[in-house]
Amino acid sequence: MLAALLGSGVAVQLTRDLPTATVTTSIAATLRVPGRAPALPWPKSGSAELMIEGLGRLGGSGGGPAQPIGSVAKVMTAYVILKEHPLSGDEQGPTLTVTAADVADYQARIPSGQSLVPVVAGERLTERDALEALMLPSANNIAHQLAVWDAGSEAAFVDKMNAAAEELGLTDTRYTDPSGFLPSTVSTAADQVVLARAALAMPVFAAIVELPEATIPVAGRIRNYNDLLGVEGVFGIKTGSTDEAGGNLVFAARLKVGARTLIVVGAVFNQPGTDTPEQLAAVNTVVRRLLVAVRRTVKEYTLLAAGPAGEVRTAWGATAPVGPAEALKVIGWPGLAVPVRVSTAAPGAEVTAGQGVGAVEAAGRSVDLRADATTEGPSLWWRLTRRP
Repeated sequence: MLAALLGSGVAVQLTRDLPTATVTTSIAATLRVPGRAPALPWPKSGSAELMIEGLGRLGGSGGGPAQPIGSVAKVMTAYVILKEHPLSGDEQGPTLTVTAADVADYQARIPSGQSLVPVVAGERLTERDALEALMLPSANNIAHQLAVWDAGSEAAFVDKMNAAAEELGLTDTRYTDPSGFLPSTVSTAADQVVLARAALAMPVFAAIVELPEATIPVAGRIRNYNDLLGVEGVFGIKTGSTDEAGGNLVFAARLKVGARTLIVVGAVFNQPGTDTPEQLAAVNTVVRRLLVAVRRTVKEYTLLAAGPAGEVRTAWGATAPVGPAEALKVIGWPGLAVPVRVSTAAPGAEVTAGQGVGAVEAAGRSVDLRADATTEGPSLWWRLTRRP
């Protein structure tokens, strides 16, 4: 009887299912692209900020307190108008009728040399017409007209601008007029990049700022003051210049890396010059240099090399190294921190060389995790003596 019991126990031990092996890795939740962070040609004066949608902040320069931003303020004016009166596709939107007060406002601005488009009493502009006049030739009188149309007064509209700034987290921004002509309207490059990203998420805004020209009533053909359109992939968004602000540009550019097209959003502020053409030429020079450097810097890099990065361990203690089947490559720049996700699959009791045991993913790219060797099987003694 004892022999029979022993024989039965041995048979049970030898035929029991083997426990599943475990997979562990040393891959961190965040990895940095190897190499030294890029040294970009930031402006010698003023400030700048660069980010790439989907990747993060590339860097910035200057900092310091908020400064006048000139007509860049009109980005917020357009943003508030489109939030309050959304347009889609080719919609023209409601009609604004030019009043005698609008004409008087236009005439009062002429002596100070402001950016304007001519208007006449009774003229009818669609919302889209007005936004094109606001963003292309940077018409200060249209900024005023839109503000009154939307909020009843310029002061009430400025309150909306500042409320929107607070909602977006623009802590260093203060609007005192819808056109940016007043030097008391101030912001920073970093804040205005945040706003630009929010505005570009509105398809109608993005379409308008990419227009090289448009045609509106009375004024006729109007031209976009952004001379960088089409240069280094630039497709918007707003210039700004005054004596106090210098030359300013908030811009967006398409950046093709392999089969992928990225969007660069940036700002360069407060560039020197004795007049508007000189100020805008200065800021355009800086932006071109930055975008050329970005194209050299942002490319595909190896984030995680192929090779051992963990192990499979069986219940009886046998191990095999585990690692990416191939190098995990991402688009970015040296020093960029990239979140990494590791997923593992139950491999069974044992693994063979080349067997998939999971995956590692970063920035939309994924590679398999594989065992690099076959694990040794359990010994007879381990099978006989293992506990239930």
